[in-house]
Amino acid sequence: MARARRLWAFVILLAFWLVFSGYLDPLHVGLGILCSALVAAFSHDLLFPDPPSSHTARTMWRLATFIPWLIWQVVDANLHVVYLVFRPSQIRPRVIRFRTRLTHDSSKLLFGNSITLTPGTVTMDIEEDEYFVHAISEKAASDTLSGDMERRVAHVFSEPIDPGPQPDAGEE
Repeated sequence: MARARRLWAFVILLAFWLVFSGYLDPLHVGLGILCSALVAAFSHDLLFPDPPSSHTARTMWRLATFIPWLIWQVVDANLHVVYLVFRPSQIRPRVIRFRTRLTHDSSKLLFGNSITLTPGTVTMDIEEDEYFVHAISEKAASDTLSGDMERRVAHVFSEPIDPGPQPDAGEE
């Protein structure tokens, strides 16, 4: 079973190498084969966890349903930034600080990256459970502090968090 996962990881990595390198000469293909084989040998379990479980499948399904919601948030935030371009008096940049109720590193990573992907906000730093986020306007700050994105990320990774307001939120 481990050999099959290693082989599939090698095939996937080599395919990405060939597509992204754009070169099909013997030197580049040979380097692709060598690098893909080394990476697959040492880290195939990152791509294919051992053993695959129903929990992993559930997480992947929930992630697949989170992505369209995140895309909508990105579109909505883009429209808000366009609004701010035409009404610069509404631009009120600030740094907000808040504690997350997420516990897993994967959840915290997805949450921070989701904030940064949303136009008008940038995750500047994460220290333990505390996030420092730059928001371009009051709306961007309140959307970040609403807790909606955090709850959705918690749902992706099956983390139980209470639906109440976020503790220890404020401005810097």
